[in-house]
Amino acid sequence: MMKKTIPNWLQKARTHWQFKGEQRPDFAETPNEGQRSVWDFPRPPVLEKTTKLIKVKYKGELIAGSAEAMMLLETAHPPTYYIPPQHVKQDILVKIPGKSSFCEWKGAATYWALKDKPQLMVGWSYEKPYQEFSELTAYYSFYPDALDCYVDDEKARRQPGCFYAGWITDEFVGPFKGEPKTGHW
Repeated sequence: MMKKTIPNWLQKARTHWQFKGEQRPDFAETPNEGQRSVWDFPRPPVLEKTTKLIKVKYKGELIAGSAEAMMLLETAHPPTYYIPPQHVKQDILVKIPGKSSFCEWKGAATYWALKDKPQLMVGWSYEKPYQEFSELTAYYSFYPDALDCYVDDEKARRQPGCFYAGWITDEFVGPFKGEPKTGHW
């Protein structure tokens, strides 16, 4: 895979983040035993493999399931789970034409809908991510507000805000980016 060069303007933009997971701010919730604070996650984000069973369902039908998923961990965000393409029923998905976004860390995203419900955006992937996140190439992530998403047997709750797509479970404490008065983070 050819290394994608990161432009200078983007390198500069990456440095303007106040919280980087180096020290938990005073307003962060204190995790109990068995929990993790999203304020301990780094920035830039990192990938962590998980062996937990990640499942995504639509109307009770399993459309993705894997114990080989990756978690993207980023300061102030609950994890975003990425599922290997071989564990996703890709034949029921369709690309959303003309829909894309850009992540300063991962690059350009491709968005997906269900074939039988093409107006419902259910997930995204990165076809050509930046080198740091090349492991995510063609992996899928899904919105827990559009589909039923599970970590082991716990149903994930959606991250607040209209843009973010982290999966909140009882394992993680915030506050989370996207809640009221978090726009300045």
